[in-house]
Amino acid sequence: CCCHSDVIAGRRAGKMADVCERWWGELLKHPLLGELRKGDRRVNEPAKNLLFCLDSDIFFWDGTKSVFYTTNLKHLNSGMVPYQTLLCINPPLFEVNEVLLSPTRHHVLLIGNKGMMVLELPQRWGKRSEFEGGKSEINCLTVPIAERFFTSSTSLTPRHAAWYPSETEEPHVVVLTSDNSVRFYDLKQPQTPVQIFCLTQSEEESIVPSTSRSYAASLGEIAVAFDFGPLMTAPRHRSKEVLVHPLYILYENGETYLIYCSLTHNSTGLVGRLLGPLPMHPAAEDNYGYDACAILCLHCVPNVLVIATQSGMLYHCVVLEGDEEEYQMSNETWDLRCEPVPSLYVFECVELELILKLATGDDDEQLQSDFSCPITLHKDPLCLTRYHCTHIAGVHSIGLTWVNQLEQFLLTEEQDKHCLQELAAEQKCIVEHILCTKPLPFSQPAPIKGFWIISDLSLGAAMICITDSYECIIRQLLTTTRPVSPPLLCSNPDTSSIISPLRNFTSSSFEQHIANILRRNTTNPLLLRASDAEGAPPPQECLQLLSRATQVFREEYILKQALAREEIARRVKLLTSQKNKQQFDLEQCINERRRLQEMAEELAHKYEEVKYNQEIVMKRVKKVLHSFNSHLPVLSDSERDMKKELVIINDQLSDLESSITQVQMKTEYQRKEIQPEESARKKSITLSVSQKKCIHSVLKEQSEHITEMVKKINDIRTHVNF
Repeated sequence: CCCHSDVIAGRRAGKMADVCERWWGELLKHPLLGELRKGDRRVNEPAKNLLFCLDSDIFFWDGTKSVFYTTNLKHLNSGMVPYQTLLCINPPLFEVNEVLLSPTRHHVLLIGNKGMMVLELPQRWGKRSEFEGGKSEINCLTVPIAERFFTSSTSLTPRHAAWYPSETEEPHVVVLTSDNSVRFYDLKQPQTPVQIFCLTQSEEESIVPSTSRSYAASLGEIAVAFDFGPLMTAPRHRSKEVLVHPLYILYENGETYLIYCSLTHNSTGLVGRLLGPLPMHPAAEDNYGYDACAILCLHCVPNVLVIATQSGMLYHCVVLEGDEEEYQMSNETWDLRCEPVPSLYVFECVELELILKLATGDDDEQLQSDFSCPITLHKDPLCLTRYHCTHIAGVHSIGLTWVNQLEQFLLTEEQDKHCLQELAAEQKCIVEHILCTKPLPFSQPAPIKGFWIISDLSLGAAMICITDSYECIIRQLLTTTRPVSPPLLCSNPDTSSIISPLRNFTSSSFEQHIANILRRNTTNPLLLRASDAEGAPPPQECLQLLSRATQVFREEYILKQALAREEIARRVKLLTSQKNKQQFDLEQCINERRRLQEMAEELAHKYEEVKYNQEIVMKRVKKVLHSFNSHLPVLSDSERDMKKELVIINDQLSDLESSITQVQMKTEYQRKEIQPEESARKKSITLSVSQKKCIHSVLKEQSEHITEMVKKINDIRTHVNF
């Protein structure tokens, strides 16, 4: 059975791999990418994200023609129309840098440096459920967002934009502008904001906007990014429970603020108020960097905030409930209506390798350390504890392996601070360098144009990247970080059964130990040069790249595999010696059990013999005691008691005999009195049926009573005679 199941699993895995490789190869040579290559390419462009997927449909934005190209990954070679073109009725006048799919999956947000626009996806119908039955070109409705606002205020630009995370309400666009304000726009009224949250920290900043913004920018007191947390209940709301989305706002100086947002309720209590900054533990002198650029909220339990800086530092902060005493001590204006804000516990810090670290001179090392760029964070739709980073120098994938252990730690009643520190020291996140577009400090960067995670499991979990030359790179996701599978019904252990501690040690500790040994701190990413690079790199740079790759393979692969092999061999040797010792102990236990069984049989025979002899002796003792008591001249106590009882019974018998005699005499007298009357009334008196039944019952009861009395008298006589 096990072999058969393994064969079936292998066949399924082989089929899935064949399907993945088939659509991978067909997408790499698809004419859609050739159409994108016809556009103009610019030098020194920032990293963009002009790609998204809807189920198995993939969408590419062509900035030159302001259109979307879409095709289905499951029908890349179906012989039908190779791709569909979604035209904008009112194309954007700005350059699009990012496209975002709405939570309702019916709208796409086009984001640029000078404005925003929403494109409405067309309807589907037909055999393959294509847009408008499979037309090659389709006109799509576009709605500009805050067009008059950005046109009239040329100095204001959108810093960050996103969809409001609600699938049941009307779609809303949330935008963070350069005037330190967050605005909510409804698609029905795209020119007027529904809500406005001012992020200035003092009232003086609103008096002279330009001067205050310049001062705030120089001090890093401007908001640069935001992200929504999971739906929750508003804290300390007086009327009723209000569901809100926490909006985490990141400032450039590393501080994080919080706003509880709700589209259906007014700003009352803590809803709609700017709270913060959120305290960070343990505290740092530099506040964990002054060049923060991105924030991401992972909706796992507990919630984790990821803060990224332009220097390549990532801070994984666990969101904890606020302490009221600490909040009151940290605020100068103490108010009873205030609610303690959540705090952030910096669980770990990770430094990304933006450009490859080579063994070079001091000047080159200084250039490597000085390199910085904005980083964009992306959630993983397949795993809540995994996210991805994109920047002009490449792509990284990060998996948080410690979230499940941290959740179990928080659920336990006894929470020890040292255990949390040990968990932070042992459980490290896994960082994988997927793509490097700037391998050397002097190399021209080749920023990516698109990034997306395929969430359709029938196509296989994969990562798609579009380079600056519109080449498609597809890679499998990080396999060491996977979502936790739900427990099976048959996997629930019996609490009454005793589990050996060696079994737990073997199943978890050693595997974790080997995984820690094989964990790589550095990887060899896929190297990609800029499309406008002339000729091959110098031989010295090629030698540096080759030496670096060889060093990584030697230190991170070969040496660690050798260490793991030694640990496994040592473990096998230890287990072999333990097995031999246990087999020897088992043989001794078997021999001892056999000897104990023989002794038990002998003891059982002896017990039967002793029991039989004891019964014989007891009978003889009883006979001796009986004969001894019978020869005594004085009655014993039991004989005296028996004599008293017999005297009492004799008196009772005499009384009963006299009573019986009286009853018999009365019965005879009544019989004689009744006979003449009956003979005289036989002809005249006639009894009814009920009277006869009554008389019969009375006579029957008296006869039964007399019978019982006679029986008792006979028993007493028998007993007395005995």
